[in-house]
Amino acid sequence: MPGRDQAAAPLAPVTATMRAMFGTDDVPGLAPGLLVTDEFGWAPATTLVDGTRLPEFLHAASLRWRGTPHACAALAWKSYSYWTALPAVLGWASARRVPLLDPSDVLLHFEDHRPLVTLGLRRSTTVAVLPSDPLALSGAPEVRIVAGEAELLGALRASLLDAHLAPMIASIQAEVRVGTRTLLGSVASGMAHAILRAADALPGSSVESIDTLLRALDLRDLVELEPGPTGEPTVQRRTCCLAFTLPQPKVCQGCCVRQG
Repeated sequence: MPGRDQAAAPLAPVTATMRAMFGTDDVPGLAPGLLVTDEFGWAPATTLVDGTRLPEFLHAASLRWRGTPHACAALAWKSYSYWTALPAVLGWASARRVPLLDPSDVLLHFEDHRPLVTLGLRRSTTVAVLPSDPLALSGAPEVRIVAGEAELLGALRASLLDAHLAPMIASIQAEVRVGTRTLLGSVASGMAHAILRAADALPGSSVESIDTLLRALDLRDLVELEPGPTGEPTVQRRTCCLAFTLPQPKVCQGCCVRQG
């Protein structure tokens, strides 16, 4: 469970785990420390979910990858869903402390051309915690206390998947023909990869964490965990992100269409 320093900083378990993963707080694609202190120039992710800025997002993807519209959309989604989900995945896996990533609380801009999009969280973003978390005693307005593990996973799903990623998939499909299963496969594999990459900084079994999280989101059938060369778990997708269709084809590790 989180210590006193983590009680004072709601996202401390997330940022500490990210530092363990990447070795830095300066990760292209995310605001430093995750929280946006000055919202000037940022827009809420509702502008992607409702389609307002979706053409800008998809155009940026087409300029980056130069592939077909559906392949570029799938790759843009793969990147977006990974970085969007990461704070919730790491918060849950590290300390059972989950920032609720409703699209109104996720902020974005396109000004940094290194990543496709830069994401951050409002300072008022709600954080869901168990009654045993020190943060539960803080009385902070952004803290939501849930009854137990199942309710915590339910809050994660409701905010990240049901309110954010699922309606954004519908908006993407209004612009480009790309399958729901293809897009959700990237969500599942991104979550699994994140937990495996952070495994040394996380308590318990990474395989069990992946299984529990993906089952709660009804995504478990989209990936398999298979032994790697030295026996470590690796992610095998059951859907394809379409990177192999690019003008300069890429075959990801764990791709379901990889050549033998």
